[in-house]
Amino acid sequence: MTTAKLLLHCPDKPGILAEVTDFITVNKGNIIYLDQYVDHVENIFFMRIEWELKDFLVPQEKIEDYFRTLYGQKYEMDFRLYFSDVKPRMAIFVSKMSHCLFDMLARYTAGEWNVEIPLIISNHPDLQHVAERFGIPFYLFPITKETKEEQERKEMELLAKHKITFIVLARYMQVISEQMINAYPNKIINIHHSFLPAFVGAKPYHAAFQRGVKIIGATSHYVTTELDAGPIIEQDVVRITHKDSIEDLVNKGKDLEKIVLSRAVQKHIERKILAYKNKTVIFS
Repeated sequence: MTTAKLLLHCPDKPGILAEVTDFITVNKGNIIYLDQYVDHVENIFFMRIEWELKDFLVPQEKIEDYFRTLYGQKYEMDFRLYFSDVKPRMAIFVSKMSHCLFDMLARYTAGEWNVEIPLIISNHPDLQHVAERFGIPFYLFPITKETKEEQERKEMELLAKHKITFIVLARYMQVISEQMINAYPNKIINIHHSFLPAFVGAKPYHAAFQRGVKIIGATSHYVTTELDAGPIIEQDVVRITHKDSIEDLVNKGKDLEKIVLSRAVQKHIERKILAYKNKTVIFS
């Protein structure tokens, strides 16, 4: 059963909810999901609605134009329309650490995610065997300070060729350029090995160990031009004690990272995230 998913935000005014639901029901759409939220501080209305298209009177290819003309302009809406029969196309960027990659590919091959993964991109050859094991094309783009701009240009050409709709950085140890970020706004998902804001630097678990912390965390967020400061999608923590070694912290951290990243990716695939300014509204 093909469904349409509509996500929108706009200045809050009376009647928006009624008009949107009326548009669907009058045109014989069967609503199967509806959630809305009002940010009273910003006075912004957020909404996610999904309906079946089986008997819907408006042709699928014309729904977006109809909706924009009838309601989008009237209410100054920022909206996105998605269809369940159109799978998002995801590129995975990796470096040398495999835990997040294995977790995502296991979920993908198990059929948990309604997504296509046409390619994996890396700046190191280390994980090519993983891509081959799962039958996904692997592209190597070694990067140095001198070659970064040219290599990223080639990467973007490859992403465009494969019609990639979003990117997942599965412990990809390169800073993404402003050009690529602007090409994929709120469509590049990163996993950060800390509960942001937290211990910074290359060895966060060593710093956490030295401070004697009682929890460690992981954060998945959209990538913006401000490093590790984009809209947060998912976070979680795990308890530790004085008995845990640095190795224990690293292993617990890896487990947490792959779970938090996969949760964030799943929410993105299911079209349950609305980014506004530097925050996200996550629908259940």
